[in-house]
Amino acid sequence: MAEKHTGVGRQRGTLPWPRPRRIATLSVHTSPLHQPGTGDAGGMNVYILEVARRLAEANVEVEIFTRATSGDLPPLVEVAPGVHVRHVMAGPLEGLTKEELPAQLCAFTAGVLRAEAARPPGYYDLIHSHYWLSGQVGWLAKERWGVPLVHTAHTLAKVKNARLAVGDRPEPKARVIGEEQVVAEADRLVANTRVEARDLIERYDADPARVTVVEPGVDLDRFRPAAGDRDTAAAAARARLGLPSSGHLVAFVGRIQPLKAPDVLIRALAALRQRDPALAREVTVVICGGPSGSGLDRPTALIELADSLGITDQVRFLPPRTGTDLPLLYQAADLVAVPSYNESFGLVALEAQACGTPVVAAAVGGLVTAVRDQISGVLVRGHDPLDWAAALARLLPDRARRAELSIGAAEHARNFSWHRTAEGLLAVYGEATAAHRAHLTQLTSTLATSRSW
Repeated sequence: MAEKHTGVGRQRGTLPWPRPRRIATLSVHTSPLHQPGTGDAGGMNVYILEVARRLAEANVEVEIFTRATSGDLPPLVEVAPGVHVRHVMAGPLEGLTKEELPAQLCAFTAGVLRAEAARPPGYYDLIHSHYWLSGQVGWLAKERWGVPLVHTAHTLAKVKNARLAVGDRPEPKARVIGEEQVVAEADRLVANTRVEARDLIERYDADPARVTVVEPGVDLDRFRPAAGDRDTAAAAARARLGLPSSGHLVAFVGRIQPLKAPDVLIRALAALRQRDPALAREVTVVICGGPSGSGLDRPTALIELADSLGITDQVRFLPPRTGTDLPLLYQAADLVAVPSYNESFGLVALEAQACGTPVVAAAVGGLVTAVRDQISGVLVRGHDPLDWAAALARLLPDRARRAELSIGAAEHARNFSWHRTAEGLLAVYGEATAAHRAHLTQLTSTLATSRSW
């Protein structure tokens, strides 16, 4: 029997709705082929590709449309059986910021429509757009193709602006308006958590009947606790990554930008020096990621911050990890910190917990779902470095407590999988398709009645 997924205020099962044959997935501003942790590539990239793979395994073909950023990219790339990435020519063959991309939406939309026009009529059964830029394209495409539009926001401008990081730029009014339009036009809205569903309903006036919560997942085959003794595995992982073999290690993984707040972790280490100098001397903070968003304005800001606080020798910077290196980093760490000002979910937290590593996270957005407070990790209210230093001071020297949280982390992560996410999305797709067909039938009936008069 297929798993159920949580709706807004109710449970929706995977009822026998019509299952789509082919889905057009829209990801304008970032390609699922890009390395997460760099530029605008992050959890959304992982989400799109992992879901596409699971849908293809369920015999649903997925074609992902994204903007071409290099002349070396072929027009169409098969990344897995039944999953293709189509590079659409829209603007210069180089990276553009999200703020520059609205000017290319017309060109991108034209490329999407032309690709569909080259196919047999009715080739795509449904559109799933990700982020508001893609939603704008999907809004027009659904009208032209006569198919339903499912939209996932991933982040919301009104939420980000309400919880703006110090020194970060607010999202522009144009994005707010664009999101409001997509929310109004989409046949179904997929929220990652109940918190996001509430934001869509309360801040964007979304119809609750069109909002469904489908939680993201984690690759439980790739991210899992190391075999054998945890200490031995952690030592081997540290040696492989060139990290200190002794002492405590606290890792941050993600894009380096104010929203993700890696500076909070660095400031917390400095605060820990004041609180417990002996413990602080045993701590190394690892920052793994690349500059992104407004973080590109000052790509060396964290290095300068560590230097100004006198802790340069205790902060290590690593480029984004690929392949087996990312699970190794999680396994090498005593704790993984996710101090973001907002997260629609927080895949890093889930990946770390799947590896058996407890997470210290900000009690915001989707992190209150991704982390089970006091069971798989600890949620910190606010971003005061003193509060984060206090959390580190309680956990790092308490080996028994961290062992308990490690067990809880792995158990909590097992509640999430990409297969579960795909099943939930298939139910949403089916509902959207059934409602769309019913609407068309009603229109046909109304038209026939009017003609009879």
